[in-house]
Amino acid sequence: MDHKNREFSGMSHADVQAIAPRNSEPDEFTVRPDPEDERLSVPVTGIDHTGAKVETTVVTERPLTLFLNGQEIVTMMTIGDYPELLAVGYLLNQNMLRQDDEIIGIDYDDDIETVVVRTARETDYEDKLRKKTQTSGCAQGTVFGDLMEQIDEIELSKNARVRTSELYALQKKINTAPSLYLKAGAIHGCVLCQSDKPLLYVEDVGRHNAVDKIAGYMFLNGIKPDDKLFYTTGRLTSEMVIKTVKMGIPVLASRSGFTAWGVELAREAGLTLIGRMRGQRFVVLSGQERVVFDAPPENAPAEPEHLRRKGSRPDH
Repeated sequence: MDHKNREFSGMSHADVQAIAPRNSEPDEFTVRPDPEDERLSVPVTGIDHTGAKVETTVVTERPLTLFLNGQEIVTMMTIGDYPELLAVGYLLNQNMLRQDDEIIGIDYDDDIETVVVRTARETDYEDKLRKKTQTSGCAQGTVFGDLMEQIDEIELSKNARVRTSELYALQKKINTAPSLYLKAGAIHGCVLCQSDKPLLYVEDVGRHNAVDKIAGYMFLNGIKPDDKLFYTTGRLTSEMVIKTVKMGIPVLASRSGFTAWGVELAREAGLTLIGRMRGQRFVVLSGQERVVFDAPPENAPAEPEHLRRKGSRPDH
């Protein structure tokens, strides 16, 4: 299904279930960025610090208004790909959808930049909207007052393991994969991984949007979380920790740093939290028992300098 280039998509219950076979594991890069999609970035001319004329590429940003069963919920700023996944994931992570909810249709209209999610159950979105608050995230990141109500009930897999050899391999695959970040910058990426394989790689102007797209895919396709690792290019904040735990994923990793509350919540939830992944280095502040040191840092494969993300370069 092409989530990017269409004028209208009306998805029935059968269509929703047919996005991919439920309970089937995705392959490496089943979902990945498409830097050649003309809708996602545009060339812009300007001048540089010397006054010389330059042309650069910038990512797009467009509104997407989300409805749940006829009720307007929120307008998000997004690059515009995978609107169905973003809509479902947002509703899940804001507790407006339950894991046992049945989605009977998703309607996306590109002309009016609107997506409507329809469920069999009558939802209680009015109470959720009253509790909405702004968070530390960017690009319409929001959290509701009861966002953590399920956290204490979630038990993350204690059998999950993350090997250092896998971390090094994942970092190279992700950093060198074609992406809007490498083409234009100014964008966040999130990746669902298994062992040393990046399964789902999505980007957006806000890291919360990228998380929600992966959450939406996992829900619609019945992907089990117990043996997965979630990688983000953004900071390891409280909301990133909460969303990862809500998805049932036992390991969260990032090339960026931590917030104190993010670390505290990760420790309370038993989440393995790995940050500051820069080249051969990383720091683990929670869930150290899941980390298996099977490869010395000096044996980690090097990546070409021109493909390295800023945080992995030696001078940062």
